[in-house]
Amino acid sequence: MWTSCIIQRGRVSDWRVRRGVLDVFPFPWIPGSTSCPARLFKAPGVTFLFLVMDDFVRNKLTEWKLSEWIEAFEAQEIDEESLYHLDDREMNQLITKAGPRVKFNNKLKLLKEEQNTTQPQKQAVNISVQDSPSKSEKEIQKRKRKSDHLQGEFSQWQPAPKQQYNCAAGSQSETEILSDVKDIMKHVSEGLHGRDKLSAFLKDKTKDLETEKRHLVGVFGKTGAGKSSLINAIINKKGLLASGSVSACTSVMIKVEATSGSKYEAHIEFITKEDWKSELKSLKEVLEDNDDDDDDGGGGSNDDFFDADEKLSALYGEEWKERSPHSLMDNKYFIDIPEFRTSKTKILKSDSAEGLSEKFVKYTRSESNETEEVKRLYWPLVKCVTVKVPDNDFLDHVTLVDLPANGDCNRSRDRMWTGFVASCSAVWIVTEMNQAASEKEAWDILENASSLLGNGGECQQIYFICTKSDHENPDDLKKIKSAVMNEFKRRKLIKNHFSEDCFKVFTVSSTEFLKGENANPDHNEIPKLKEILKNLNDTHSETLNYVSGAYGILSLIQGATIREVVEQKNDLYDLLEGKLFIQLNQVKKAIEKIIKAFEQRLSEGVEKSQNLCEKKLKSFLHPSKMSDGTFHRTLKSSVRNDGIQKPKKGKPKNLNVTLASYLTESIDEKFRKTFPNDVKCGHFNGAIDAFSLSTDSLIEKYKDVELQLIFLQTEENKIKAKLNKTILTQKKLIYNSLTETIKDNMKKCYREAAAFEGRGTLKKMRHTIERHVHSKKYMFEEAKNVMLEQLSDLKETVLRTLKKTMKESIDFSLKTEACSLPDVSDHLQVVKKHYDELMAVKMKKKKNILEADVICSTETAEA
Repeated sequence: MWTSCIIQRGRVSDWRVRRGVLDVFPFPWIPGSTSCPARLFKAPGVTFLFLVMDDFVRNKLTEWKLSEWIEAFEAQEIDEESLYHLDDREMNQLITKAGPRVKFNNKLKLLKEEQNTTQPQKQAVNISVQDSPSKSEKEIQKRKRKSDHLQGEFSQWQPAPKQQYNCAAGSQSETEILSDVKDIMKHVSEGLHGRDKLSAFLKDKTKDLETEKRHLVGVFGKTGAGKSSLINAIINKKGLLASGSVSACTSVMIKVEATSGSKYEAHIEFITKEDWKSELKSLKEVLEDNDDDDDDGGGGSNDDFFDADEKLSALYGEEWKERSPHSLMDNKYFIDIPEFRTSKTKILKSDSAEGLSEKFVKYTRSESNETEEVKRLYWPLVKCVTVKVPDNDFLDHVTLVDLPANGDCNRSRDRMWTGFVASCSAVWIVTEMNQAASEKEAWDILENASSLLGNGGECQQIYFICTKSDHENPDDLKKIKSAVMNEFKRRKLIKNHFSEDCFKVFTVSSTEFLKGENANPDHNEIPKLKEILKNLNDTHSETLNYVSGAYGILSLIQGATIREVVEQKNDLYDLLEGKLFIQLNQVKKAIEKIIKAFEQRLSEGVEKSQNLCEKKLKSFLHPSKMSDGTFHRTLKSSVRNDGIQKPKKGKPKNLNVTLASYLTESIDEKFRKTFPNDVKCGHFNGAIDAFSLSTDSLIEKYKDVELQLIFLQTEENKIKAKLNKTILTQKKLIYNSLTETIKDNMKKCYREAAAFEGRGTLKKMRHTIERHVHSKKYMFEEAKNVMLEQLSDLKETVLRTLKKTMKESIDFSLKTEACSLPDVSDHLQVVKKHYDELMAVKMKKKKNILEADVICSTETAEA
């Protein structure tokens, strides 16, 4: 049964077509028709022929998650041609809300850039079946059968020729390209039925294509600095993260990322019951110690006491004062949170940002709006909260993390905090505009985390963000920026890990931005921060890496079907084996030279540590600006936690870091240059990136095996990128090994010192630690040897991986006979077109970045 109708402009979007229920595919133009190209919707027993209006604009708005504005565009008859020529006034009339308008403007700019780098898209009236893009050879055959079947029933239409692949330049977004190529590779992988080694090798290579990088942006700042408001402004959701009262601070880590769903969600992860039981015991000990501390000087503030009191009161009210740690574990206290008792994630949902905020505030804040009678806060039991936001595509591959300044005394929370900080691609230090350059707490936060972000992490950029810029005039803003930059230059500890190029200052007003006021972007730089996030979220590299790898695999499959080139293959095999040996030897020599340089610097650090460690230790154990009574509590807290004390406010104390400081200082600059956090700069002084078999230069001479050489080139690029990521992960462990080795050697004396009680405890703790360090000076030499051993292991990993991967790829390319491989010529043609398009975009973006850096450097110099 055949039914046809015309769907007028604005109505086709009301139809929902689901793959597997209704088949959708383009059909030839109907001669004499005044409508647009046809679409066939086929369901069991009925086929609808819809003649639809030009839907380019509609599709783009839907793709950009702006479908609510489709009617406005259709009412003004905005088509593809007029879309590219919209001015600011017309955009304001079409999209009346600031948030969606900013998103539309950014998307349109990107679309124009894509259009400029490729050939103009063909008009819809000139597209025939043979021009339409397809996803797989299977789909081609399916469509061909449909086309043949329809010819008999629609004989007045022109016959449909054979379906062919064609990706008209600029006709698909990178998301669509990635989806298409993934579909192709899935189909190819399913077609590799052979049980021979080559088929298995190709299947493994196809699986290895799947990679996804999520960038973490850590947000630090003291209570009341405006972190929550800034995050709300950045994602255009005013009421998502609660802000306001200075005393009601955020007490747990909060991740903010995108969701593909339509609701706002909060995923609450709790610490385990065992962790809380252990923490209860520690909190009770802190509170009991507070009553016995006057013997060693008395007086002074006790952050640990107030922290313990705050946590227990939040969860138990006043009941904890009369209960033992064992009785406080009774299930009656956790009736409202069964997920804590069963170690499951609690999920809250809401249709609005404000609605979700009201639901999860008790899990994240030290105060809430509940009345005293029903007030119970669960944040002491929470490990992390992940807030998922709909309709926020620039967070698809970026996660904002609202982080406490110093980690946590709870070990599982602290491990997560450390992991987050060390994995941040960028950090935002948020402080108020007034006295930004002299704000002690903001700079303390950055200094305390600098080694974990820099040599011990993967942070590439630090953004110092001064809030409440709406109260300042333009000249004052420039002076504030300049003062902050000068303060950064004075901070030696931070500069050990970050160059001036990595540090930038921004001025913002979250309130002004959320009101939708047209602020000067040079003074309120939230749009610039959003642009930075958008660039982090850019999936171009992921798409290009996948398409490049797919291009190589398809090249090898197609090349393997050509059998009459045995002599050329043998000659090339011998040549590449020789090149591989030479290149591996060069990488080995380069890395060994670097390790030798580290050994020399570490030896200097060991000598300095052994001669001066007791001086360092004295400054730690006898602080000049702290009474014995106050320091007694600090030291007691430190030895109970392996030498580390992390107060909720103020600088953390870490005896292991203090003792290892001469070792780390001896290598900091060398380490930063050898293992840059920006992987584009190349690890081991570029030794990995310099590795090359120069296969591109061999193509002209070995034309008959060009496809195999293309595969080897893509494999070489892929393994070097993979190794650089591996090194980025391993270098964090290598750098932190110095402090970890010291901590392992100090654990025995920490346990001994923690056991002292009563009168004279402070003196006994000091003496125990001093005696232990004096007898353990060899631990500095041990720390040096551990680091050198790990560097040597990394060298072996690099060489082994390069050799195995490239040797295996050469063998399968040139020495393995193909048994039964599918014909992938059509697939190869499509993927090559995509690859060429993406490379053109990459070159354009590289040029734009270079131009932007020049402009930025000029502005900084002028400031």
